[in-house]
Amino acid sequence: MKYDLIVVGAGILGLSHAYAAARRGLKVAVFERSATPLGASVRNFGQALVTGQPPGPMLQLAKASREIWAHWAERAGFGLQREGLLVFARTEAEEQLLEAFVQRRAAEHGYQVALLRGTALADLYSGQFAHHRAALHGFEDQQLYSREALPALVDYLRRELGVDFQFSTLVRDVQPGTVLSTAGRFEAGQIVVCAGHDYQTLLAEPLAALQPSVCRLQMLRVRPRRDLKLRHALLTGLSGVHYGAFADLPEAAAVQAQILEQSPWLHEHGIHLLISPTPYGELIVGDSHEYGRDASPFNSEQVDNWMLELATDTLACQLDVVERWQGVYGARGRTPFTFLEVAPGLSAALMQAGVGMSVGPGMGEANIARLLGEDA
Repeated sequence: MKYDLIVVGAGILGLSHAYAAARRGLKVAVFERSATPLGASVRNFGQALVTGQPPGPMLQLAKASREIWAHWAERAGFGLQREGLLVFARTEAEEQLLEAFVQRRAAEHGYQVALLRGTALADLYSGQFAHHRAALHGFEDQQLYSREALPALVDYLRRELGVDFQFSTLVRDVQPGTVLSTAGRFEAGQIVVCAGHDYQTLLAEPLAALQPSVCRLQMLRVRPRRDLKLRHALLTGLSGVHYGAFADLPEAAAVQAQILEQSPWLHEHGIHLLISPTPYGELIVGDSHEYGRDASPFNSEQVDNWMLELATDTLACQLDVVERWQGVYGARGRTPFTFLEVAPGLSAALMQAGVGMSVGPGMGEANIARLLGEDA
C-alpha cells in the first residue's frame, strides 16, 4: 500500500505531523509499536506552556501550538483548561525574578502575564495561596489530561481526516520511499520518523551525530485531602532556573544561589515543582531530572519525598499518593528540537527538551510545510 506520508511514532510529534499532512488532503499512515501511545506524550503533566518558552522560535511554536490544541479539543472532544498558569514566588529572590520577567521580557516579547500580590494573591482560591509572596499569572497557558487527550486525538484523526493507524506494529527499517514493518512493506512519498528517545532502532547513525541523551523523571499522581478545585497549572520560582523564558535573566542567578545554599539536593536531582490538575480532582506532581544514555528503571523514594514536601508546602494541603511512574524523553541536544532530513523523502523529528506538548503541534505544522515547499 502506498501513502503520501508515513509517520513512525504516535506520540505528540507523530500525531502533529500526521494532522498537518492530513488536513492538507494527503493520504497519511501512522505506525506505532505499542497498542496505544505509552511514551513521554502520555506520561507528562499535560501542560501546554507558552509562558515558559524563551523568546524566538520556541515562543513562536508555543503560540502556534496553542491554537492547534484549541481546535483539537473542540473537534476531538477532550477537555482543555484555558485559565492559564500560576508561578508562585516563595522567597524574595523568586519574587524579584518574576518581577523582572514581567517588567522587561514580557513587555518586550508580548507574553500575556500579570504579577499578583496583596489582595489579588489573597483572592486566589479563597486564600489558599496567600502564604506566598507573589504569583505570576500566565494567561496563554493550557492544561489537558494527556492519557485521555492523545487517544481522543487518534480517534479524531482516524475518523475525520482518514489517517490510517497501524498500532502494535514495529517498524524494522526505513529507506527513502519504503517502510519495512511487522505488518509488511509500505511505500510513501515522505517518511517522518518521530520515535521519541529511541535513537537505536531507526536511523541510528545519523541520529548519533546529534549526540542525544535521555532524561528520566519521577512523577506522582496524588489526591489532596481538601478539594482545591484547581483549574490552573502550578509552578514555583524554582522553575525560573529551568525554563528558558526566565533562566538567562540576571535575577535567576540569585534563585540558583539560594537553591545551592539551602537545598543543594534540588539542583543535584534537577527538581523543580510542577503541579497539574486532572479532571477527577487529583493532581500530577513532579518532577526530577536524571540524564544519561539510558533511563535507569530504579526510582528514589527520597526524590519522591522531596517533591511531595514541595507540593505540600506550595498547596498548603496534605496529599495522598495514588500512583507513581517514570517519564522518559530525549534531552540535551544542541538545540531544543531537530528536524533532520536524512535523504530525499526521509526525515526524523526529535524533541530534545521536555516541552513536546507545548511546541509539538506547531513543529508538526512547520515541518510539513517545509517538506511540501510551502515556506520556500
